[in-house]
Amino acid sequence: MTVPVLGRPASLPASPDEAALDTVPNPHPAHPYLVRFTCPEFTSLCPVTGQPDFAHFVIDYVPDASLVESKSLKLYLGAFRNHAAFHEDCTVAIARRLVMAMQPRWLRIAGYWFPRGGIPIDVFYQTGEPPAVVWLPEPGVPSYRGRG
Repeated sequence: MTVPVLGRPASLPASPDEAALDTVPNPHPAHPYLVRFTCPEFTSLCPVTGQPDFAHFVIDYVPDASLVESKSLKLYLGAFRNHAAFHEDCTVAIARRLVMAMQPRWLRIAGYWFPRGGIPIDVFYQTGEPPAVVWLPEPGVPSYRGRG
């Protein structure tokens, strides 16, 4: 069992595997609603060159019994800073880990990766159809034009 990071000092985990994703009870489990996390400064390492890769993530989910605690999510995402993986692997691994931790009704992640070799790579994942009763805003990240 891991010790929750909320309410205590916590350092950046050495790797995503070492990071804990804490959850808290959903205060409104009977009422479907959307939660959005935006991470415009995500970094990881290219597994071939070791050079840094940068992405803008938008994570949307409809919680069920639990919510992901935001400090633990920040530390988990930060743990990718020295983690070598391809864009597709990072994006899908984050989604699967979130699903495993909180078992949401629905989740999608949009990974907008900045160009590597002149080609931006965008990776999208979702668990299925979103609940019809939930307002689902657009991710709000423009097509590549410097991602400005």
